Amino acid sequence: MSKFTRRRLVVVIAVAVVVLGTLTFANRSAIRSSFDQLIGNDYQGEGYSSILFEVQPGDTGESIANSLVDQGVVKNFRTIYKLILDENPKFYPGTYKLRLHMSSQAALNALLDPASSVTNRVLIKEGLRASVILDVLAKSTGISRSEFHDAANQREAIGLPADAVSVEGYLFPATYTFSPKATAVSILKTMISRTQEELDRFGVKDSDRHRVLTMASVVQSEARLEPDFYKVSRVFSNRIKAGMHLQSDATVSYGVNGKTVSTSAADRANDNGFNTYLHPGLPVGPISSPGAVAIDAALNPAPGSWLFFCAINLKTGETVFSTTYAEHGRAVALWRAWMKENPGYE
Repeated sequence: MSKFTRRRLVVVIAVAVVVLGTLTFANRSAIRSSFDQLIGNDYQGEGYSSILFEVQPGDTGESIANSLVDQGVVKNFRTIYKLILDENPKFYPGTYKLRLHMSSQAALNALLDPASSVTNRVLIKEGLRASVILDVLAKSTGISRSEFHDAANQREAIGLPADAVSVEGYLFPATYTFSPKATAVSILKTMISRTQEELDRFGVKDSDRHRVLTMASVVQSEARLEPDFYKVSRVFSNRIKAGMHLQSDATVSYGVNGKTVSTSAADRANDNGFNTYLHPGLPVGPISSPGAVAIDAALNPAPGSWLFFCAINLKTGETVFSTTYAEHGRAVALWRAWMKENPGYE
């Protein structure tokens, strides 16, 4: 054989290998289907053990069938894929609890059964502090509190803005559904992203987001009834404009890690960045996670000249708004009378 012939043969073989490799990759399902015929068509029954199987957004029936075989859920690609084609089911992204060595029909039934869906559903209420939210997340997901604490300090990984003091105020209150495979970092990142989405919805500029969230968090912590959110926002806006201290007990309580809104003289004398009795303007950062209403109120305070407010019935949340200190004094007297009749409230 001449050198030219040998070189030509090498080139032909190389091209054939490349073509074969390309065809193999492109026809994975077809090759698998042929191989399946040699090893049997299906497992029998409901299978054994358990496995978490994920359907990703954009997955097709073919890709799901391949994944079921790859992960040992079903035996035969051809059988499960034909079943999917015949039934033409609608698959929803999520995590599902399946078993190993299931029959194709059993596996498909499980994927279509809402009871097989495995999620960690978490309700985060408006006005909770970050410390409480991390506890709720740990309890609901099974991820340790320390992991959430560590994740909260990974600012870049969770997408925390540079001007944020901490995650406080940036964990948006809502009902979340997290995959069992979610991590503490991915969960906090999702919640912070949701906060940014809400601020986008309200048209808040990046440069103003920290201020808006801070004001909204104070409003959220001080107001009880939805219409009052906008009035409380107006009171604080008026006081800032007039050069008055906010004198918010909610901010003082946060600064001393208090458990209620009520504060003592010692609390109000504690010098920290959240003490709005000692320092003018807003506190250095949010004091809770505000909801959409509080954010809206921070952006759109009700029209009015009020400078004071006082809740006179802690059961109903009834609040009196006043323009003068004398009017406010009368409201405080009503609050004290109510407290006398209802001991035990703070």
